[in-house]
Amino acid sequence: MDNFFKKSIGVDVGKDELFFCICGITALQEVKIKGTRKLPNTPAGIKEALLWISKHRKEKIPLTITMEATGIYHERLALALQQAGYRISVILPNKARSYMKSLGLQSKTDSIDAKGLARMGAEQHLKVWEPRAALYYELRLLTRHYEDMQKTITSYSNRLHAMQRGMYRHEQLEKSLQEFISQLESMAKEAEANIQALIKANDYLSAKMEKLTSIKGVALLSAATVVAETNGFALFENVRQLESYAGYNVIEDQSGKRRGKTKISKKGNSHIRRILHMPALNMVTYQVAPFANLYSRVHDSSKIKMKGYVAVQRKLLGMLYTLWKNDCFFNAAYTKTIGEEKPKSSFVLASQKP
Repeated sequence: MDNFFKKSIGVDVGKDELFFCICGITALQEVKIKGTRKLPNTPAGIKEALLWISKHRKEKIPLTITMEATGIYHERLALALQQAGYRISVILPNKARSYMKSLGLQSKTDSIDAKGLARMGAEQHLKVWEPRAALYYELRLLTRHYEDMQKTITSYSNRLHAMQRGMYRHEQLEKSLQEFISQLESMAKEAEANIQALIKANDYLSAKMEKLTSIKGVALLSAATVVAETNGFALFENVRQLESYAGYNVIEDQSGKRRGKTKISKKGNSHIRRILHMPALNMVTYQVAPFANLYSRVHDSSKIKMKGYVAVQRKLLGMLYTLWKNDCFFNAAYTKTIGEEKPKSSFVLASQKP
């Protein structure tokens, strides 16, 4: 009989199914598979999963459960396990893929993924998952709904534009599209009003948003989206973690004397990157320091406008994080500028005027 000092369960989460794998790690660092289970991703399936996991639970042996962040499909299971008192770790898909590759696993199946996650949980000390606060969860639902409305409006507006300038016109279809776009715009306005009402109803969130929007060019909707997608920045200990989560972490391509292109990974939260595009343009348009200075420096060096705007987005995300964590207003007069030998503080206390 194997003597394990730690047990780990990996869960491959799909839209319809859950694949579980449990393994144990011995004192000799050997990882051995003890069992697998396939269940539906439904309330009944989750209830059965809790019963199955409880049979493998021994109070004297630590048990961890690891799963990937798969859209929203993992959330119901993760919450049920967390409420049952289990130690849950939810990791980003790119981190799981990197670990699988390190094991030499090239194929991708539910069974392989679950086993890889179980082994990852057994070998590593992963961060404990905490459920998203109800306030930020509701805010995320609203901001993503608004984003979807805007995407749909843009898509159908482009279709209408092409139809109106085509070789032949179809007035009835054009009228139908115009009415549909008008309905979508009304839905988008309603979603925006609901976002504003939710923020206004919570004094804490309202005060925080006032500080984030003290940066000229950052609208309430932009700040709300970043806060909603990051759960109020609760799970981030520093700016680097946040940048990686949003896909702004820099990937270098260098080997010996060869130097390839440096770029951002884009393997992260696309909702954040999308919503920060317009504020970044505003930073440059309004010449807000230090963002405009950063844009000029990057653009002068690379001669690529988008590279400059992405650099501004990345810096803006870090600024929003710092304003939130330090509970302070932004003040461009105290902001470090390019070329300063002795930069001053970038912020003023919340008690001071912005």
